[in-house]
Parts: sequence; structure tokens; C-alpha cells
Amino acid sequence: MHLAYPAVLSALLFCTGLYGVLARRNAILVLMSVELMLNAVNLNLVAFDVWLSRTAEETLHSGQALTLFTIAIAAAEIGIGLAIVLAVHRNRGTADIDRLRDTAEGHENAPSADAGGTAPADEKAEATA
Repeated sequence: MHLAYPAVLSALLFCTGLYGVLARRNAILVLMSVELMLNAVNLNLVAFDVWLSRTAEETLHSGQALTLFTIAIAAAEIGIGLAIVLAVHRNRGTADIDRLRDTAEGHENAPSADAGGTAPADEKAEATA
């Protein structure tokens, strides 16, 4: 098989995953798109490893070894990422990325009692009475 076929398929998978990361609003779908991009990289690693092993006399299969490491890291990433998304969904009630960003920005701009709210005025009123 020629090297162009898996390379084109890998490029299509990577572009599909990139579109999913940029266009989707649900955090779980974004994680699935990242996994799709990692699988495209794995396909490229194995395809180039097979192509290079045909030309070289020594076959180390380093592309296949890197693919195994990538799969192990991706499994850990999806497990931790899914746990974080589920915890955020339980606390906030949504997994929509735009809503989560808006609520996080809203909490940062809210004035607190320690940063000049009503607490110092109450202490002055008690001191004068």
C-alpha cells in the first residue's frame, strides 16, 4: 500500500477533530474530538514506521512504540478529563463550555466583603455609636 492513503486519511481525521474542538460547545464532544486528533497522529506514526522499515535494514518499530505510549496517555487523559467534566456538570448543571466560561468570569468580577464591600462601613458605624 502506498504511503499517501494513510497520510490523507490521517489528515482528514485530524481536520475533523480540529473542527470538533473549535466548533463544539459541549465539553464531552471536545474531548472526543481531541481523541480523534490523537488517533490521526497514531495512524501517521504507524504508517511512517512501516514505510521507513521497508527502506531501512534495521527495524526498530519506534513508530509503533510511540503509538502505544500515545494510546496509554490518551486513555489517562480521557479518564481524568471525563471525571473533571462530570464534577463540573454536577456543580454547575451544564457541560456547555461558553456557559462555564461566562459563570467563571462573573464570579471573578463580583465584589466581596473583604475587598471593600459593606464590612468596613459597619465597623465605622459601630465605632461612632
